[in-house]
Amino acid sequence: MTDTTASLAPENARAGRRPDGPNAGILAIIALVLSIATVALPAIAAGMAYPSPSTPSGDIARYFTDHSFSVTLTGFLAFGASVPLGIYAATTYARLLRLGIRVPGPNISFYGGVAASVMLGASGLVIWAVSQAAAEVPAAVVRLAADAAFALGGFGFAAGAGLLIAGIAVPALILRLTPRWLAWTGLVLAAAGEISFLGMVWPGLDYLLPIVRFVGLAWLAVVGFLLPRNRHEVPKRAN
Repeated sequence: MTDTTASLAPENARAGRRPDGPNAGILAIIALVLSIATVALPAIAAGMAYPSPSTPSGDIARYFTDHSFSVTLTGFLAFGASVPLGIYAATTYARLLRLGIRVPGPNISFYGGVAASVMLGASGLVIWAVSQAAAEVPAAVVRLAADAAFALGGFGFAAGAGLLIAGIAVPALILRLTPRWLAWTGLVLAAAGEISFLGMVWPGLDYLLPIVRFVGLAWLAVVGFLLPRNRHEVPKRAN
C-alpha cells in the first residue's frame, strides 16, 4: 500500500504542474526588440527614415527603388515581430483560463492578439513583396502597397493590440492580478489603440500608433512577467 502511494505521488505531482508554455514576458520583449529594429536598422542602412504616408508618391517609389535592401529588411523584421506576438496571445489566454477567468476578457484578448499578429505579419509581407519589384512597377502601385502596409501595421495592429491589452487589463484590475497602476495603464493604452483608427480620417491622431505599438508591447512584457501562473498566486497579490 505504501509502495503504491509512493509511486503514484510523483505522477500526481507532475499532473498538478501543467505546462505553462513559453515565458510571456520574454515573448513580448522579443516582439518589442524586433519592432524597434524594424524602425532603427533600415533607417541606419538607408541613411534616412522609412517614408511616412504623407510623403509624395514619387519620393516613396524612389525610396523603395534606391533602398531595396532597407525595405526588404523592414518587411522581414516586421513579419518576425508578429510571430512572438501571436504566441504571446495564446500563452496568456491559456494562463487566464487557468486562473479561472470565465468572462469574455480572455477570448477578447486572444482575438485581439491574433488579429494584431496577423495584421503586423501581413504588413511585413506586403513591404517585402513590393521591395522585390519596386523598380518594375509604376509609382502609384508602390504608393498603394506602401499605404496598405501602413494601414495593416498601423491602424490594424493598434486596434488588435488594444483588444489584447484590454482583455488582460480588465480582469487584472478587477481581480488584482497585477498592481492597479499597471492595469489602469493598460486600459489607457487599450483605449488609445481602439481610437487610433480615427487617424484614418484625422491624420493628427497618427501619433497614437507608435505609442500603442512600442509602449503597448513594453506593457505586455511587464504583465507577462507579473501575471500569476495559477490560482494559488492570486491571493498573495490580492493581499
